[in-house]
Amino acid sequence: MWAAYVFAVIGITSLVGAVTGNMMLTLLAGGLSSYFLQLILLPIIMVGQNVISASQDARAEADHLTLTALHTMNVRQLEMLEQQAKILDQQSRILEMLEDRKAS
Repeated sequence: MWAAYVFAVIGITSLVGAVTGNMMLTLLAGGLSSYFLQLILLPIIMVGQNVISASQDARAEADHLTLTALHTMNVRQLEMLEQQAKILDQQSRILEMLEDRKAS
């Protein structure tokens, strides 16, 4: 928040210099604000973007690992369901055979 106050003071100083015709004050405030923005704030913005990018990459990697684990679990569950279906088919055939023997 303090940066906003600093820039407000610089902007007001530049405005006062422009209104009063004080060219030195206007140039000083304008130069300070433009150089400060270019030399200090732009690298800070770039660092912030890099930090955000690293955070997003870490989140994407974690999501990928989670989805890979879920996929592996789903594949295993499908294999188990297929095995259970085979067992149920065998039990159905055995039941049919027993019913046929009982009927004869």
